[in-house]
Amino acid sequence: MSIQTYSSTIRRKEMDAVLTCMVDEKTGPGELNMRLVQQVKDYFKAAGAVALRSPALALKYALASLGTESGSGIMVSALAPDWQYSAVIDAGFKPVVLDVDEESLLVTEETIRDGLKRGGRVLLFHETSGFLPDFSAILGIGIPVIEDISQSAGATEDDKKAGTFGVFSILGIEQDDILTGGGGAVLIAPEQREWTVLKSITDEMPSTDKLPDINSALAFIQLKELDRNELIRKEMRDAYCRSLMQGRYKTVIEKYDGAVNAVYSFPVVLTGDIKDVKDYALRKDIETAETFRESIVYRRRKADDADINACIKAMSLSLRCLNFPLYPRLGNTLSVKVAKVLSTLP
Repeated sequence: MSIQTYSSTIRRKEMDAVLTCMVDEKTGPGELNMRLVQQVKDYFKAAGAVALRSPALALKYALASLGTESGSGIMVSALAPDWQYSAVIDAGFKPVVLDVDEESLLVTEETIRDGLKRGGRVLLFHETSGFLPDFSAILGIGIPVIEDISQSAGATEDDKKAGTFGVFSILGIEQDDILTGGGGAVLIAPEQREWTVLKSITDEMPSTDKLPDINSALAFIQLKELDRNELIRKEMRDAYCRSLMQGRYKTVIEKYDGAVNAVYSFPVVLTGDIKDVKDYALRKDIETAETFRESIVYRRRKADDADINACIKAMSLSLRCLNFPLYPRLGNTLSVKVAKVLSTLP
């Protein structure tokens, strides 16, 4: 049996929490939703938060709370998940797609300023693969920033947690996010001023927008175990890096001083044929996946869109980055097997 690329690392604790929810026949939005919200507030030391059924809903409420004028440009990374592009349009705004820095995978001060010239008014900052930017430079531009910490929860910069830099933060808990609730998102307001506005908007939201308890139960345990799981992922990451150094390829490394990035995955940046590497790994019973297969630039690469086609660096990365299995449930034996393959990639 081959080693799968992704796993949500659902252990007995998570299973018990979900089973209890089912036995009690309390699966809709209720007490566990509120417990998850309180836990998020405590972890991020945030003024407030709401747990919602999707990241797209979280973005909608964040933009509404900011009073963003309909039709305004919302800047998104070309490597951000494609749901962001669709959600911006569905909410009545215009996506302004930004290219990235090849080394950090992130949009930069330069690309953001270019986005401002193209009509950008708000930055939806996707912290791709768990990496954090130089936030002092980003925030110094003086525009509203909404963080997407779906891959970076647990990361810090100068001891300040990812999710506390922006005016709002979206913590996605979809299947392949760093935390999972089986679907949904938590919208976080770090400061009281933004929370006051968000609360006034969401107090009367329909129950169909609220995260059900069955998802909240799973996400609650996942967040509780986040720091423990992160330590395991970091140990694996370090072993993988040592193995990869014996070969011809590289991974993405921390770029900004003071940043301790989250270990979301293990992307390998290739220079040769991606198919050859995928086939080689599969012969060794290791599944891989294109790192940015769900990104805006990859999913819309065949569309006749000048802004997207101009994101040359992001396009290149989307076509030559592979994720290898890295998750706590992998265990020592299988992670050693992956490390050996990384040292001998063709």
